[in-house]
Amino acid sequence: TPRTRGFLGKFIAGFESIFGGEVTAFTSELEKARADAISRVRRKAMDLGANAIVGLDLESSDIGMQLGVVVISATGTAVVVEEE
Repeated sequence: TPRTRGFLGKFIAGFESIFGGEVTAFTSELEKARADAISRVRRKAMDLGANAIVGLDLESSDIGMQLGVVVISATGTAVVVEEE
């Protein structure tokens, strides 16, 4: 799930980074990208007839920090859990 900030968001993030600490503009986008990636893997599992995901793994990578693009990948194994 790739996400990016607009010009104003990048400007604010750059300003925040001058003073150190958390860059809230990027934190917000990372949280949204994480939620989007999890939603997509859940939908895909449901499309396959699964009712659970085992071994969910989230990975992040940046594609050019000048552009402010970050990618969150979610992978896991779709399974069907049955009651005994």
